Amino acid sequence: MITTKSREKGNSRRFKKIMIAAGIILLLVILFMLLINEYVKRFVKDRVISPEEASRLDPDCILILGAGVLDNSRPSDMLEDRLLQGISLYHEGASDRLLMSGDHGRKDYDEVNIMKKFAMERGVPSEHIFMDHAGFSTYESLYRARDIFLVKRAIIVTQKYHLSRALYVAERLGIEAYGVASDPRIYAGQNFRESREVLARVKDFFTVIFQPKPTYLGDTIPIGGNGDQTNDS
Repeated sequence: MITTKSREKGNSRRFKKIMIAAGIILLLVILFMLLINEYVKRFVKDRVISPEEASRLDPDCILILGAGVLDNSRPSDMLEDRLLQGISLYHEGASDRLLMSGDHGRKDYDEVNIMKKFAMERGVPSEHIFMDHAGFSTYESLYRARDIFLVKRAIIVTQKYHLSRALYVAERLGIEAYGVASDPRIYAGQNFRESREVLARVKDFFTVIFQPKPTYLGDTIPIGGNGDQTNDS
């Protein structure tokens, strides 16, 4: 006869086995994610260059990836630093085209017009600034740079923690890309961003395998033309 105590012992053993199996699976998942992260970073390590090296290249454009804006009127600290680095590269002759790619998915939130205005105030002609209004993610920004703006070779500007993923996506999409980091200061919440970036690298590692279409495509706007074609106001 199976007693209540025997059943309890059996259930306890099964529970322990399930917990051990779950723990092993979790450890394997974490290990797999860490391996992907290390692979992504190593794959593009040699593509991270200095501003001096960037000035000796001949890219189609300097691609500045969007970030948050404040009060829908001015760039956040992170975005301002990306812009200042990209504008500096422009004035140093790295490229005569800036591609501002960010989120302008609704009327009350507009990264790219703020980015363009910021660059114009610092001496960049309007016709040299292209806006990608549907750069809703790193992947979509690079996909649209390739298919809408016909970019084949680019210098990407963003913070260092984000740069390896952007370069990896670019390379897997067939863009010859180099990256210049923009990290002149410490940003609030950076530890959280670093942790989230681990997951983002894993996500985009698989995204570039399947290469889904971005939210929006459309007519081509060659980066060698006039940036005012992308004006919406």
